[in-house]
Amino acid sequence: MPILDILSNYRAAFLAGLSVTLELALLVWSIGIATGVLIGAAAARWRFLFGVPARAISFFLTSVPVLALLFWVHYPLQAELHVVINGFFTAVGVLATLNAALVFEVVRNVLTDFPRQYVDAGRVAGLTARDIFRYIQFPIVLRQALPSVLMIQVGMLQATLFASLISVDELFRIAQRINAQIYRPVEVYTAVAMIYLLLTMPMTAGALWLRARYTRDFSEK
Repeated sequence: MPILDILSNYRAAFLAGLSVTLELALLVWSIGIATGVLIGAAAARWRFLFGVPARAISFFLTSVPVLALLFWVHYPLQAELHVVINGFFTAVGVLATLNAALVFEVVRNVLTDFPRQYVDAGRVAGLTARDIFRYIQFPIVLRQALPSVLMIQVGMLQATLFASLISVDELFRIAQRINAQIYRPVEVYTAVAMIYLLLTMPMTAGALWLRARYTRDFSEK
């Protein structure tokens, strides 16, 4: 059975799984980016108060495999706490937390490495603190951080397939069900790979273009 026939015959199922995947990814992106940016900014400004604890937590989260962390939160932790949380929300919580840890590192590093003379030049030019942030700091920090943050979001989108292992009906779990019916693993999982490729390729290309076009090495300052 050709791949296009599988996509056509099971399009309703694929679309349903894709909808759950995108909903999961959007929540993980929005929560993770917002949290990571806030913590990263706080850690860069108050290094001793926020920097050390945040970096320790980030180191722990990024050192543990995503699947192990997801299973631990969904099964033993919930059993110990005597709660039952839907797998979708467990996946959102775990992946958003991991996303925040990764974004935090990017934002903290960019803010820490920001050339101080740019701020001094703005003050000499008579700019207020608000104008310095608006016209100097924010545009440069955004250009430096955005490509790396976009690449992290690509990884988060790909990581949503792990949610299938805690009974979330996202795209990969739907593909498993379809394959169980027709047993055409090559065609079914190639179709899934094609869908993920269509989703991630524009983001990856955009991140690479932004990195080549706008970012610079602050060590050259």
